[in-house]
Amino acid sequence: MPGDRTMKSRTAAVVLAFCATLAAGCSGSGGSSGTGGKVVLRYTWWGNPDRAARTEQAVSLFEKKHPGIQVQTPFAGYDAYKQKLATQAAGGDAPDVMQLDYRMIDQYASGGVLLDLGKRTALRTDDIDAGLLATGVVDGKQYAVPQARGTETVVYDAKQWKAAGVAPPAKGWTWDEWADAMRALAKKSHKPGATDPGQSEDAFEVWLRGRGKALYTKDRRLGFTADDLARWWTFTDGLRREGAVSPAEQTTQLDGSVENTPLGRGKAVSDFNWDAPSSGYLALVPDGPTLAPMPSGADGTPGQYFKPSMFMGAAADTGHPDQAAQLIDFMLNDPEAAAVLGATRGIPVNESIRKDLTPDLKDFDKTVADFQSSLEGSLNAPPQAPPSGDNALQTTFQRDYDQVSFERMSPREAARNYVTEAKAELRS
Repeated sequence: MPGDRTMKSRTAAVVLAFCATLAAGCSGSGGSSGTGGKVVLRYTWWGNPDRAARTEQAVSLFEKKHPGIQVQTPFAGYDAYKQKLATQAAGGDAPDVMQLDYRMIDQYASGGVLLDLGKRTALRTDDIDAGLLATGVVDGKQYAVPQARGTETVVYDAKQWKAAGVAPPAKGWTWDEWADAMRALAKKSHKPGATDPGQSEDAFEVWLRGRGKALYTKDRRLGFTADDLARWWTFTDGLRREGAVSPAEQTTQLDGSVENTPLGRGKAVSDFNWDAPSSGYLALVPDGPTLAPMPSGADGTPGQYFKPSMFMGAAADTGHPDQAAQLIDFMLNDPEAAAVLGATRGIPVNESIRKDLTPDLKDFDKTVADFQSSLEGSLNAPPQAPPSGDNALQTTFQRDYDQVSFERMSPREAARNYVTEAKAELRS
């Protein structure tokens, strides 16, 4: 169809433009004009070809409704995007509007890169859950607004689980009940019940929250002690020694892709992941993956929460703050834009749009939406965005647990080592 060819041509042009910016750099944010005196906004984001096509279509709708604004939309894969954005921010050349990860917000807000969006009347946030909206606040200012939400899940092969004769996961199950299920699965399926969660800071956070604690305090310090971490690692290391979760040789192969997880390689029955990215298991689990709630604390306190899958922000030095706010508002709140974008960035955070959109979702998008709906009203508010040092600490967390799983350090020794390094990182 002619419209399809136009969209493909525009997307291809955007990709070429982004490649050019990698080589030559971009013009600054401070007031560029397009043809006919139009305001030009740079809106950068990460994604895949499907997200690219949908985003371009939504941007075209925005330009049609705002004929005085032209939007340039370079995008890339996550790693390349993260590096490029860091370079632009350091050089005072941040894009007018940008997609942000949870762990970028504190870094860029405290570095003076982001605009306080709370002062922009063009940006409506009334239909966004107050707890989710607060995750984009740093030092009392709304530097980022969540665009979509996700939540952690126990993703599993339901056919193997059922064949083992183990009761399926139930809402409100505890970590002890999860551990018993992993032992039973390992005994009856002759493979680990799950990927060892000891290496996952995300799983540790859910466990901590179920005990009434948090990864970080409001003043960006550690919210737990070495004793807390030692208890977690003693728990997971014990399951590894029993063969209930994956061995060290498999856990150290994890690289962020579902293909290299024990579940993805057919060497475990379940895994911990975020709901939308679990779509990657569709090609790896013969009958498709099933999503279940994360385990709760012993008293039923949920540690799981709805987390913004990504945010939108604007540059502090943009020459067009009002137009940048208009673009963000459109991408979050316009029903036509929502129909085009679907769940490509996760389930929308705008509550009225989510209610209208959910009945029309299909395939795994519907699976994710149904899973989230089953948790509505039962989860606690999400934490604020983590301090910028958390990026480095994720790697430290995995490294120190490797020492435990290869039996080079005891859980207590590794926990003390991690806490010492974490405190130093957060002070820097």
